[in-house]
Amino acid sequence: MKASAAAYKPASLALGVTSGLLAGAAFKKTWQLLKHEDEAPKATDEERRWGEVLLAAALQGAVFALVKAAVARGGASTMRRLTGTWPA
Repeated sequence: MKASAAAYKPASLALGVTSGLLAGAAFKKTWQLLKHEDEAPKATDEERRWGEVLLAAALQGAVFALVKAAVARGGASTMRRLTGTWPA
């Protein structure tokens, strides 16, 4: 394993945690703007309609995937700038 790849492993783990925190905050803010509610519905919330629960789940998945990809790509780009190699 190359030294740059070994150095990227712990950074990658830290980026994963960071992206999860950022995605959670981004989803919460998006839901607040979209529905003017503080909390998104849970799948087991009996008071919520199917469409609302599924919309929240789809939006949450999209936000998490987008943030995860952006953070991972940014981390890889930074690693290339620092080491001259793209992490695998």
